[in-house]
This record gives sequence, C-alpha cells and structure tokens, in this order.
Amino acid sequence: MSALAKLGGPPVRSNPFPSWPYFDSAEEREVLEVVRSGVWGGYNRKVEEFEDCFAHYLGGQHCIALSNGTVSLHTALHIENIGPGHEVIVPPYTFVATASAVLQVGAVPVFVDIDPGTLNLDPEGFGNAINARTRAVIPVHFAGHSADMERIRQIAQGHQLVVIEDAAHAHGAEYMGRKLGTLGEWGSFSFQSTKVMTSGEGGCLVTSDPARAEQARSYANHGRRREHGWYEHFRAGTNYRITGFQAGILLAQLNRLDAQIAIRERNSEYLRKKLSEFPGLEPLPRQSYATRHSQLLFLFRFHSEIAGIDRQVFEDCLRAEGIPVQQLYPYPLYRNPMFRNSPFKNAGCPIAETNCEMILALPINVLMGLPADLDDVVSALQKIYENKHVAQSLMPVSQ
Repeated sequence: MSALAKLGGPPVRSNPFPSWPYFDSAEEREVLEVVRSGVWGGYNRKVEEFEDCFAHYLGGQHCIALSNGTVSLHTALHIENIGPGHEVIVPPYTFVATASAVLQVGAVPVFVDIDPGTLNLDPEGFGNAINARTRAVIPVHFAGHSADMERIRQIAQGHQLVVIEDAAHAHGAEYMGRKLGTLGEWGSFSFQSTKVMTSGEGGCLVTSDPARAEQARSYANHGRRREHGWYEHFRAGTNYRITGFQAGILLAQLNRLDAQIAIRERNSEYLRKKLSEFPGLEPLPRQSYATRHSQLLFLFRFHSEIAGIDRQVFEDCLRAEGIPVQQLYPYPLYRNPMFRNSPFKNAGCPIAETNCEMILALPINVLMGLPADLDDVVSALQKIYENKHVAQSLMPVSQ
C-alpha cells in the first residue's frame, strides 16, 4: 500500500464523485417554459401543479409550497397559535431552524435528548419533558431515517399536543409503509440545495386537514384566499411564495426521486457491510419501522480508541485520499452562541453531546455513485488503517 496522501503519497481518488444537485434536460425544459410564459412568480401554474403532484405522491395530502423549510416550520407554529408562554419540544441534533422557528413565534424550545440508534428524538425523554406549557413537538427524521412516530404520536395525543414533522431530510422516506411528513398534524419539507429534492431554495408544508391547509396557504400569501380578489385580505399574512422556476425544477426532481432513493438504499447497504469490517467504525443501525430511508447521508460512529487513530487525523487522512467525509454538528444545538441570550430549556442531552463528537457522514453525492466509487471509499479506509501507526504522527503536539 502506498504512502498516505496526507504525507505526500498519491490519493486513492482524484476524480470527483457525482455532482449534487443532479439535473438534466428535464429541469432545463421546465425553467425555459416558465421563462417563456412571462409569469415568473408564485402564480405560475407550475406552482399549483407541483403542489398537487407532491400531495398525491405523499398519499392524498394538501401541499402548500413555500419559500424555504424554515418558514414552513414557522407557518405551522403560527397557524397553531403557539407563542409566548408556550413550550415546544425539539431534539438538539438538528439544524438550527428546528429551534429558531420556535423562538420566532415567541415560544420556548425545550431540547430533549436523542435515541443513539437513530439520532432522532427519544420518545421516553419527550414524554418526561411535557408540562402544562407544552403545546407541540417537532420530531426530526434525521438524514432520512424515520423517528419512532407511533410512540411519539401516542404520547402527543395523550397530552393533546400538535405534531409537526421536520421532514427536511426525508422526501420519499417511510415509517411502516407510510410516507414521512404525513404522520402528524403537519409535515415540513425543505428543498434547499443539499436536500434529497432541491430547487436551490424552497420548502413546503403538508397536512391532511383542509382547514389547516387553507389557513397556511392564506397566511403565506398575504392573507388572500383562493377564488377571491388580489386586494382582498382576510388575515395578517406575509409573502412566503415560491416562484414558477422553483416549482418547475421540483416537478423534474420529483419524477426521479424514487429511482434515486433506490440507488442510495443499495449503496448504503453495501457501505454498511464494508465499514462494519473496520475496527472502530460503527454504521448506524436501521430500525425495522424505517421501511424506506431517503439516505440523505451515510452516518457512522468513529470510535477512536478502538480504531487506534485520532478522529481528526482520521478525517483529514480520508479527505486527503479524495473521500469527502465530514463531521456534522460540533456540539448540540443549544450550545450555539445564539442560545446564550435566548430562552430555552435543556432537559439533559448527554447522548447528543457524545454523538456530536463521534458521528461522521458521507454526503449524498457519494451515495449516488457507481460500485467503483464505493470501492474507492473502502480502499481509502484500508490504506489509512494499514498506515495508522504513521497517521498518528500527524497528531498536533500539545502545548
């Protein structure tokens, strides 16, 4: 085996992995149609067409396309009249929007620890954190693996809490055969550029309740109502509309979603088997209720004491070999500077603290690769493990 790339040897891989976002002539045709229509904004017919198609794909929901996945969470909280004096339970292992949307309506996010197997909200911790001020819970389907929705729903229903699924990673994923985003009062999706379906920016809300859908649609369109005049406003709303360009791109993205998920499912299973053969690499298990996984990321724990390599050295060496591994969150969400002067509650999250230090991820474009691309990942790991005594020399000297 040649020398580590980090120490001047040739890298295992010099070619890039498949690009993401993926597009082809379908997106180009959709965008050109919008350009030529002269109707570029949120009233282009493609917006309603995408809403109808995505709603049908999810199994008969109502879909409201919005400008991003942050305002979709905010809109759901707003429609539920959640505000000052209320608490909303959220996991700490997630993007900031899950909690910042709660702050934006004046409520208090309560951080409850995660399940170590899925990195999703722990149902038992959720149940223990409920009090008289609790109004809602936002379970996150992290990386596309379902949260334990039956247990979460049972607890929420017992306390009359609203369930808002953060399905930003979970387009097309399923819990016991049901599409994620359809198991609570609301499902919130993101179409930001790194997501499973993307239009660069964008998002949507889905709900099975037509009354909720009408309120959200009106709020996101300056309080207007369908079939009424442009200057008729029925509530204090805002402008969270997406454009025709975004809707057209999303129509093309939706058409290939299932085929892409199948590729990532197959590739993730291959990587799970291969990485398990390396001491100290622990691919996250898949729960039986996660009957379909969108596989936005391939996640594994790195046990440096078992591997015999410092985690940062391991990351640096793997990236030098051409494999784009990444640590996700350096610390739980509540340790971000924005929360130092913000109202929040931490119910005690030692599992999140530990996993922030241990979880590494391979991004979606690696999972869209060919078998030879995956074998490069394995070859790079073999090279590092065979040279791990040399790799340790890359450890910085303590001052």
